[in-house]
Amino acid sequence: MTGGHGHHGAGHDDHGGGSSNKKIALLISVLALFLAVSETLGKSAQTATLANNIEAANLWSFFQAKTVRMTVLRAAMEEMEIDARATTDPDIKKAMEHRLALWKRNHDRYDDEPETGEGRKQLTQRAKVAEKKRDDAAAAHHHYEVASAALQIAIVLASAAIITGITALIWGAIGLGGIAVAFAAIGLFKPHLIHLF
Repeated sequence: MTGGHGHHGAGHDDHGGGSSNKKIALLISVLALFLAVSETLGKSAQTATLANNIEAANLWSFFQAKTVRMTVLRAAMEEMEIDARATTDPDIKKAMEHRLALWKRNHDRYDDEPETGEGRKQLTQRAKVAEKKRDDAAAAHHHYEVASAALQIAIVLASAAIITGITALIWGAIGLGGIAVAFAAIGLFKPHLIHLF
């Protein structure tokens, strides 16, 4: 009779261990799901960082090209203004003034062209927007990297808990999982809230 009770108790313990292992396996699955999400968000942020960096660089190059054109045009205008003042022929003077008016329009258009968004003023605004997007994405990417690293360690701790049966490892895995989710949320909603590196 006593032996029967002992056997029943042992079976109950095994069932409890199996249930515990199932819960840990479920925890590992949840952590792995969050890891996959964090990795995907990280890759997306990294791609956005590179794309916006290229866009900003292209816009600033375009801005520099417009600046060079304006400088060359301004020098030509100043030279023609001197020549126009020096000439006495009214027809040549009129032709020069007409040319100067065209150059002035082009000069002003290089600086400010809201219709196309390709004036220096518009290019500056667009480049700054691209730089902000780049910086936001880079900051978010750092947070996703931290989240992914924390989730990977959490999965290792949870796996070790199955083998060793040490409860502290499970709590460590849950704690790291919570920290990882917090970092992923910061990356998603407030990437500049914490400056890591």
